[in-house]
Amino acid sequence: MEEMKSLIAKAEILIESLPYIRNFAGRTFVIKYGGHAMVDEELKKTVILDVVLLKYIGINPILVHGGGKEIDRWMNKIGKKPAFSQGLRITDKDTMELAEMVLVGKVNRQIVSMINRFGGKAVGLSGKDSDLLIARKVPPRQVEVNGVEETVDLGFVGEVEKVNPALLDTLVHQNYIPVVSSIGKYYEEEGEADGLNINADYVAGEIASALNAEKLILLTDVEGIMENPEDPSSLISTLTEENSRRLIRENMINEGMIPKVESCLKALDKGVTRTHIINGKIQHSLLLEIFTDRGIGTMVVKEDSA
Repeated sequence: MEEMKSLIAKAEILIESLPYIRNFAGRTFVIKYGGHAMVDEELKKTVILDVVLLKYIGINPILVHGGGKEIDRWMNKIGKKPAFSQGLRITDKDTMELAEMVLVGKVNRQIVSMINRFGGKAVGLSGKDSDLLIARKVPPRQVEVNGVEETVDLGFVGEVEKVNPALLDTLVHQNYIPVVSSIGKYYEEEGEADGLNINADYVAGEIASALNAEKLILLTDVEGIMENPEDPSSLISTLTEENSRRLIRENMINEGMIPKVESCLKALDKGVTRTHIINGKIQHSLLLEIFTDRGIGTMVVKEDSA
């Protein structure tokens, strides 16, 4: 009897997911994969299985990844100390070369290999492939450090100037899962091309916008956006643009969470239907967010859709 109850419960879960499967079939989801879910072996497995499942039920997932922890690990190996300003990595020439080697040559290949091993068909890309991501350097910025304004040059850090989605469209329609590392192509004044390190949250948002994606989903290491970061019960399930700006001004949203929220707001401005910030440390967090009535994490919305 207990075994039968367990089987019925599983069937009910499938029935609950049916409306979502029907509504999302054929739609594109851009998923930013990062944080603890990239370093914990069990979490890696659940994220990749979720992505493969999405593809098999008719959704078109595109995975965009960072790899900050892996870059930090390799920087420490060679005696370089990572440096950041407002959540963005300060990147000199040597750091840029290391970041490209780690993101494209190591992290991307590992993700592609895992997807293929679990039954998907993945293709690894960097933003430099087929001019997928054309980038420009982020100009020096004024920041406040201990009450004093300073000019900070982030170096070889970029922002997306243009997305050329034709290659992604081709791969998606051939049943592949594109896996994109957050390196952009930068054309210097002399016409020579170079690479720029771009925050993966921003890359995911720009790709979602260029593809008119149904969803942008950002995996992070916390439950979502908190009204009070010290109080887990203050999770904000639905966050409007106005409240996002307020929480950034009040420093309740800060450091690495700022690019995530800004990426969501920009994507919404450019036509992405829904944006989500969810905890990638929860097993099968993607499935829980997409296919259950309650969902998890924080959904960032425009004012008129709140």
